[in-house]
Amino acid sequence: MNLKELLQKIKDELKLRNYSPRTIESYIGCLTDYFKYIKVIKKEPKINFIKRYLLEKQTRQQSSQTINLYLQAIKYFYRKIMKSNAGIDIKFAKTPNKLPVVLSRNEIEKIINSIENKKHKLLMALSYSAGLRVSEAINLKTKDINIEELTIHIKNAKGKKDRLTIFPEKLKEDLKKIIIDMKGDDLVFESNHGGKLTERTAQKVFKNAMRKARIKKDATFHSLRHSFATHLLENGVDVRYVQKLLGHANIRTTQIYTKVTNPALRKIKSPLE
Repeated sequence: MNLKELLQKIKDELKLRNYSPRTIESYIGCLTDYFKYIKVIKKEPKINFIKRYLLEKQTRQQSSQTINLYLQAIKYFYRKIMKSNAGIDIKFAKTPNKLPVVLSRNEIEKIINSIENKKHKLLMALSYSAGLRVSEAINLKTKDINIEELTIHIKNAKGKKDRLTIFPEKLKEDLKKIIIDMKGDDLVFESNHGGKLTERTAQKVFKNAMRKARIKKDATFHSLRHSFATHLLENGVDVRYVQKLLGHANIRTTQIYTKVTNPALRKIKSPLE
């Protein structure tokens, strides 16, 4: 089996196991690079080769998340494709414990108000108010929105999971106007040329709005989702409800936002006061 056939076999296996297109693309990219490094592909892994390979990645100052992705792809290859029983006893690289970038309510308002295009403005407002990932926002269909109940049914999201989330009464009329002549399977946020809006375009709209609003934070489109979760917790919503709205499998993932919002900490005055 040549390299092209092997990579196709891996891709097919990942598809059968219902991995997301993005994960499949990442794994194939990692393994293509790894195969070039080891040159000869055998059933059993050479642990020293793998360690040296990952250390070289670290030397080139690649992030811990990237190195872990390479290790996950390599482990998957030997365990699932080559059916090797040899354990790859290599610990994952320690990832930095960074807090999410959260925008204030005032900053969110400035970002939304800086956008002139009505559809793009609604895209940002809905993504923040419903806690949507960029992929969820651009894939949203009219049939997924329940105008009267003020809910959105997110389908086939990260981890192939469905969930329900909310949106505010103040967006009800704007949503009605945009979807009134649409069919159930139509995308809510089509591009100006028809078809699906790309993630890149949505990110660009956000970045341009940030620049216009003169906000200097190192924020991305995903910061809207971070802000949604943080502001709900600040409003006193139980972390378990926030977990459900975000679609997190583990509550520990949601609890990171409790480190961003800390009302008791804000009451403490600096000694310079």
